Amino acid sequence: MTFNDIFKESWLSISGNKIRSFLTVLGIVIGVMAVVIMVAVGETVQKQITDQFSSLGTGTIIIRAGAAQMGGVRSGNRQTLTIDDAEYIGKLPDVAAVSPVQMSGAQAVYGNKNWSTSMTGVYPGYTTVQNIEIDKGSFFDATAVRNASTYAVIGPTTAEELGLPEDPIGTIIRVQNTPFVVIGVTKAKGDSAMGSQDDMILIPITTLKKRLSGSRFPNAVQMISLKLYSDADNNLVIEQITSLLRNRHKLKDSDADDFQIMDMKQVMETMTTVTGYMKMLLIAIAAVSLLVGAIGIMNMMLVSVAERTREIGIRKAIGARERQIIIQFLSESILISFIGSMAGLIIGVGLSQGVGRLWLGYNVPFSMWPVILSVSVAVIVGLASGVVPALKAAKLNPIDSLRHE
Repeated sequence: MTFNDIFKESWLSISGNKIRSFLTVLGIVIGVMAVVIMVAVGETVQKQITDQFSSLGTGTIIIRAGAAQMGGVRSGNRQTLTIDDAEYIGKLPDVAAVSPVQMSGAQAVYGNKNWSTSMTGVYPGYTTVQNIEIDKGSFFDATAVRNASTYAVIGPTTAEELGLPEDPIGTIIRVQNTPFVVIGVTKAKGDSAMGSQDDMILIPITTLKKRLSGSRFPNAVQMISLKLYSDADNNLVIEQITSLLRNRHKLKDSDADDFQIMDMKQVMETMTTVTGYMKMLLIAIAAVSLLVGAIGIMNMMLVSVAERTREIGIRKAIGARERQIIIQFLSESILISFIGSMAGLIIGVGLSQGVGRLWLGYNVPFSMWPVILSVSVAVIVGLASGVVPALKAAKLNPIDSLRHE
């Protein structure tokens, strides 16, 4: 028999009992669809996390302040990192750029519009650390930091929400009744591991500390961000920073660090591993429905063998070999599985893309994973679930089969 003959005979057999065949195919459709959607969800989450951290770069290190200690006991909320700490860290040979960082909420006002956003006090090196590019104007320099100038660089979302002119350079906005001159607008970048970089106001950190925050600790900062040179050894630099800060903070050997160091390279690797495990878990859960679909195919084929016992006997009596009987039932099983897999693939890709774009607002990455998976499932599930019924049909005694009613 040719391939076309086998296909036609298999199709006639399947279409002979439409309801049973439809329900069997539906089980495979649901199984493959679930796997495809779970793969898409896992890859989307993994890509988003990777993109957010990679926007900072693997050479980025963030140092967060902890609580001060007295006699080994944490002593309240005083932040332990200072602007001077950032200056000393910036002198390390492998540090390309450094910036102390102090964040606070801000209500920005322009004309009759106001917008709640974040205000961050930084050094000029912050643009290098965060990979920030300027779209219009320029960033403030070290002189502005020394003079605590009221300059502001804003994100494109902030500029839009405040209704600033097309060219906002030189425009005056007010924050806490303090006028700031807009000297630059950053390029749209989206969210990162540090939050939104499109909705923000960046000002010299000295301006924030002296004019807006009113802190009892004018030299203290929430964190220090730094960028390393591409050939730097992250672990070695972290050891150097730890030693430097412990000496500057006069910590004893028995004292715990009063700061936390986060290496974005390690964080990204950890998050990638975690999301990879999560994706595999989702696929494993979805694969259970595939197993149910395979059982459905096997059940259908066993029932088909029982119903077609006399037909099998007649075919054997006129010279059909066991191999031909096995091929016939396996082809029916594979065809059912193939139809279900292709339908599940189309529906799964359509749902994942539609939900991602229309509901969640982002493009779901498409890969060949689901396609390869669906074809593999069609063959493997079809073969696995059709082997037992096919062998049972091939081993039937033709005389007993002809007597079957």
